Amino acid sequence: MTAEKRTGAVRLVLGDQLSDGLASLRDLDPARDVVLMAEVEGETGYVRHHKQKIALVLAGMRAFAARLSERSVRVRYVRLDDPDNRQSIVDELARAVEDLAPERVILTEPGEWRLAEAFRAFAADCAAPVQVREDDRFICGHEVFERWAEGRRQLRMEFFYREMRRRTGLLMDGEEPESGRWNFDAENRKRLPASIAPPSRVRCPPDDATREVIAMVQARFADHFGDLDAFGWPVTHDQAEAVLADFLQRILPGFGDWQDAMAQDEPFLWHGLISTALNMGLLDPLEVCRRAEVEYRAGRAPLNAVEGFIRQILGWREFVRGIYWLKAPEYLRRNHLDADRELPWFFWSGETDMACVADAVKQVRRHAYAHHIQRLMVTGNLAVLLGVHPDQVDEWYMVVFADAYEWVEMPNTRGMATFADGGIVGSKPYAASGAYIDRMSDYCSGCAFDVKAKSGPKACPFNRLYWGFLERNRGRLRDNPRLAMPYRTLDRWSEDQRAALVREADDARAELGAVKPD
Repeated sequence: MTAEKRTGAVRLVLGDQLSDGLASLRDLDPARDVVLMAEVEGETGYVRHHKQKIALVLAGMRAFAARLSERSVRVRYVRLDDPDNRQSIVDELARAVEDLAPERVILTEPGEWRLAEAFRAFAADCAAPVQVREDDRFICGHEVFERWAEGRRQLRMEFFYREMRRRTGLLMDGEEPESGRWNFDAENRKRLPASIAPPSRVRCPPDDATREVIAMVQARFADHFGDLDAFGWPVTHDQAEAVLADFLQRILPGFGDWQDAMAQDEPFLWHGLISTALNMGLLDPLEVCRRAEVEYRAGRAPLNAVEGFIRQILGWREFVRGIYWLKAPEYLRRNHLDADRELPWFFWSGETDMACVADAVKQVRRHAYAHHIQRLMVTGNLAVLLGVHPDQVDEWYMVVFADAYEWVEMPNTRGMATFADGGIVGSKPYAASGAYIDRMSDYCSGCAFDVKAKSGPKACPFNRLYWGFLERNRGRLRDNPRLAMPYRTLDRWSEDQRAALVREADDARAELGAVKPD
């Protein structure tokens, strides 16, 4: 191949990098460069993703490739059923280098450790020089997070969030937070009254191209978890924009009051429904935050709603991503509480008399979605009380949610849901009895279990498990200042009473199917 005809650069775009401003697409020369996109079994199958997650990413990739082609960009697009497909993103990149003999290969860093390691190995052996660019679609870069974390005894999201507010100027009044307060969380914990109906939501009916993907996924991944009938996620920039605009205009004003509420058969409530679009790159997180701030400045949304929404993106989303890259790969193996039980089957089937759990599993099966309180205080809370091994909790969250990627899911599961990281992300385990769920939802009124009862087969399983969990983990948790009150309560009981609490919890674990592996 002559120098004149040689491909300038092969530029890789992954399924969660569907952004016009992606680092690896900058300085692209349409006349000489080729963009590589590949659907591969290595990514559809490294965990058994929900059918909607697979359909979402593949439909988004095909739409983005078409968007590039419309701009006269040369796209080498490899479909899942291509007979020459090597079914590995690294192997497809190697095949492109073999076929095109490019002068260089340009990547945007991947979001997950396993792919970063694979690309490092590829670069070491590649015939062309490989440039890996930082993914600057995030608001906080790696170096910025590392400088913030350096020397700190504890890494707490609240203090990181305040620093990010200062850096971006979001909801700031000079050097001080708007209205003098950083956090309006205390105003955002209201139970939804029966008299208030959740708003209708914009969904994105599949077009012909997406329906083609859905049919392929149904045929090829029939044995994967989840349904496809209710698919309504945005797969293009325009669709994501429509969902965001509707949220900002109609839904955001109520988000603050009801963001922690749960209600039977109400999967979406006042939540943004933009996490899939953010995590795929269809929306820019800083722009989303700035547009939410505009709603407050214009008097169209209250401060508690806008601050709470911005905190989830500018604070929590950026914080867990920083933790993931700061602590990986060792973080991926943490199990501080030595949890060793199997995940009960009803997490997959929904076949349980616990109304809150059955509703959450029904939602994730139908929509590949549950909002953050259902994830943390229903499914996550139950998993930690049962003592489920964090590997199995990680896998469940990665499988069932359409917005799940390891960088965001693992710090939530190992950090918040299971406390497997020992307190890096959260200051305490988010373990609670049934009283919390009763306070924040209408689940308990129609449940087969009694949320007021503390023991026995008809008592709420969260109640039966809670005190035994604390006693079982006394040696690891007793000195945690945020658990001082429940441990003072335990300390007032006799040794025999505390032993009975552990037996009650162990009975509940066995009855619920959280058994030790054979």
